[in-house]
Amino acid sequence: MKGYWYLIPVSVTLGVLTKSQMNYWLLGLFLIWILYLYHKQRLGIFPILISLIASLFFSWYIPSPTQLENTAPHLPDKKEHQMTGKIISPIDEKSHSIQFLLKDNSHDNTVQVVYFNGKHDTASTSGRIHSLKYGATCEIKGIMEVPDQPTNPGQFNYRQYLFGQGIHYQIIVNQLSDLKCSGSGYMHRFYKLRDMLTTYVVTNTSESTSAWLSAIVFGDDSFLPKDTIELFRRWSLSHLLAISGLHVGLVLALLYFILIRLLGLTKENAEWTILLFLPIYAVLAGGEPSVIRASAMGFVFIAINKLHMKWSVSDVLSFIFILLVLVDKYIIYHVGFQFSFLVTFGILLSQKWLLQDGFSLFQMLKLSFISQLIILPLYFTYFFTFQPLSILLNMIIVPYFSFFLIPSLFILFILSPIKLIAAILSSLINVLQEYMLAMITYIDNSFSTSLSLGPLPLSITVIYYVIFFLLMKNLHYKNLTKAFGYGILLVAVLVSGAIKPYVSNVGYITMLDIGQGDAFVVELPHRKGVVLIDAGASFSFDSGEPTEKVYTQVIKPYLLSRGINKIDAIFLSHEDTDHNGSLSFIIDEFKVGAIIVSQFYELGKQEIDSLNKLGVELLRLNENTAVTIGGESFTILGPKKDRASSNSNSLVIYGRLGGKGWLFTGDIGVEEEKNILQEFPGLEVDVLKVAHHGSNTSTDDQFIRKLQPEYALISAGKNNRYGHPTQEVIDRLEKYDTTILRTDQDGAVQFRFKKDKEGTFYRQSP
Repeated sequence: MKGYWYLIPVSVTLGVLTKSQMNYWLLGLFLIWILYLYHKQRLGIFPILISLIASLFFSWYIPSPTQLENTAPHLPDKKEHQMTGKIISPIDEKSHSIQFLLKDNSHDNTVQVVYFNGKHDTASTSGRIHSLKYGATCEIKGIMEVPDQPTNPGQFNYRQYLFGQGIHYQIIVNQLSDLKCSGSGYMHRFYKLRDMLTTYVVTNTSESTSAWLSAIVFGDDSFLPKDTIELFRRWSLSHLLAISGLHVGLVLALLYFILIRLLGLTKENAEWTILLFLPIYAVLAGGEPSVIRASAMGFVFIAINKLHMKWSVSDVLSFIFILLVLVDKYIIYHVGFQFSFLVTFGILLSQKWLLQDGFSLFQMLKLSFISQLIILPLYFTYFFTFQPLSILLNMIIVPYFSFFLIPSLFILFILSPIKLIAAILSSLINVLQEYMLAMITYIDNSFSTSLSLGPLPLSITVIYYVIFFLLMKNLHYKNLTKAFGYGILLVAVLVSGAIKPYVSNVGYITMLDIGQGDAFVVELPHRKGVVLIDAGASFSFDSGEPTEKVYTQVIKPYLLSRGINKIDAIFLSHEDTDHNGSLSFIIDEFKVGAIIVSQFYELGKQEIDSLNKLGVELLRLNENTAVTIGGESFTILGPKKDRASSNSNSLVIYGRLGGKGWLFTGDIGVEEEKNILQEFPGLEVDVLKVAHHGSNTSTDDQFIRKLQPEYALISAGKNNRYGHPTQEVIDRLEKYDTTILRTDQDGAVQFRFKKDKEGTFYRQSP
C-alpha cells in the first residue's frame, strides 16, 4: 500500500457521500477509475481490494445525519427528564450560557446540555459552575428536546449539525440547582490549564491584544468582535483565526529554536521534547480538527524520522485521516476537518508546480490560488458566496500573519511576565493590527465583488474536482497548453452556476417564515428582477430596536442561497418593525435599486441620508399608480388618504405573476378593505396576503366574499402571543373554500411559476 494510502480517504469520502445523498453513481465512477488504473498497470489488485473494503466498512461505520435523526429517541415536547451521565467535553462558558456534552449512562447517547444564565444568578451559584468539569459524573434535570428543522430554504440546519456531531438531542436546564456534578477526568487538568492561561492573557494584556492572543495562541476567537470574524469569513481569511498547519509549523520552529539555541539541548532531546509537547498543545489550542491534523502530522513525521522510516507526505496525511475518523466517526462532518484536509491534499497535489519558482511572491500567489480553488465548492455549500479578490488579499495578509503577527503573539505570551517588553510589543501589535483591519475594511467597502452561487449540485462538484485534478496534473508536467484549457473549463463550470438563474424560465415568490412578521421575495424568470415586499425583524425587549437575528438567520441566507446579490426594489408596507426592521441590514450588504413606500410613510432624516449615501432611490407612490420592474407591473391600490395609523396607511400592492393575481395588504383593517372594493370593483385576486397576520381586525367576510381568493397566505409566528391567525379569520376563509398557507404551520411557502403560466405552491414544512 506504500504510496497508495490516499485511496482510502478517497474511498471513505465517496462512501459517505453515497450513503448520505443516495448517489450510487459516485461509487460507480470510483470503481471505473480504479479499474482504469489497474488496466494501465498503475495500480495493483491489493490496493483496489483495500479501497473497496474501506469504502464498504466506513459506509457502515459512519452514520449519516439523516440516519442518526431517524434513530433518535422520540421525545415528548416540553417534558422534563432526569438523567445521569459523564461530561465528555470542555465546559463552554459564555456570558449568556453554559454548554457541554454529556454521555447518557442509560442509553449511551450523547446529549448537549444547555443552561442560559439568569438575571438572578449570584456568586452563590459559582460552586455549582466550578463542579462542571471534564469527566465529572452528573445528575441533570431539564427539558429534553430536539432542535426544530429549518423552516426556510437556505437556513442553517442546527438539528442536522448536532446529529453530524453525534449529538442526539439537547437538554435545557432551567436552574443551576438542577445540575449536580462531582469528580473529574484526567483531561480536566489540561482544560483547566487552558482556561487559566486564557484568563491570564485577558487579565494581563489589553482588550485588543488579549483577543488576538486568545484566538491565535489558544484557538478561542470568542473575544474577537463579531464584525471582525465576519469580515475574515467574507474574505476567506478565517483559516488565519483557526489554528492550523501554519500556526503549528511556526510554533514548532520557535520551540525548536528555543530548545536548541537558547537552552542548548541536543537535536535528539529537542525532538523528544517536541513529541511530548505536540499532544498537549493540541489540547491547549482548542482541539479543533485543523490543529489536531497539523499536530498529528508533526508528531508522525518526527516519529518516523526517529525510527528511520520513509513515508511520503500523502501517506502520512492519509494515515492521520484514517486514524482520526476511526477515533471519532463524526469528525468527517466537521467543516474544519473537511477544509483542513482538502487544502492540504490540494497543496500536495500541486507541490511541484508550487516549487517551480522557488520562494517568491508569485509562489505565494500560487499557494493562495490553490488553497482557495480546492475548497471553492465546499465554500459555496456552507456559505453560498465567495470573494474572487480574496486570492490576492490572502497573498498580502497571510505573510503578515506568518512572519509578524503569529510569531509576535507567541513571543508576547512567553515574555508577558516582563512588563516593559510586553507593553512595547503589545503596543506595536495593536498599531499594526489597526492598520491591517482598516485596510481589509476599506477593501471590503470599496472592492467587494462577491460571487453568490448557492450550493453547487453534487454532479457539478464532481466535474469541478475532476477538472481541477487534470489542471494540476498538467501544471505538474508543464503541459501549459492543456493546463490553460482545463483552467478555462474550470471557469466555465463556475460561470454555468452563476448564469443559471439568468437562463432559467422559472420564477419564484417566497413567503419567508420570519416568525411574527412579513418578508416576501419575488424572483422573476430569467432573473429579470428581484423584489422584496416587506423585510421584517424581531426587536430587542431592552432597547426596542430591531435585531439582526431574522436577517442573519433567514433573509440573508435565503438571498445568498438563491445567488442574489442585487435587489431591484424593496416595497415597505409601513413603519412597524415586523415589516421593515431588516431594511438597514439589507441595504448595508446588498445592492438595492429603490425603496418604494406610500406617500404617508414616515422616514427620519438619518434614514433618508443613509439611503442617499448608499445610492438607493426613494420612491413614494400614490394610489392607482404603477411601477414596472423586469417587465412586470406592480400597482398601488392604497392608501388613498392619511388615516393617522401606520397599519391603516399600509401600502397595498397588486400584481399578476404566474398567471395569478396577487394582493399584498400589509396590516390594513376592515375600512381599508372596503375602500379597495369600492375603488377597484373589478379586482381579480387569486392569491391574498392576509392582512395583519390573520388578526380579526382585517379579512372581513364581505372582502373575502367579493374577492373569492383561491389561496390565502398568512405570515404568523408559531405560538405567538397575539393568537394570530384568529379562528374567526380561518373560518371566514374556509367558508369560501380558500386554501390557507401559513408560516407557523407550513414554514416558508414558495410559489414556482413560468411566465404567464400557472405555477405551484410548495411548503417548507417544519
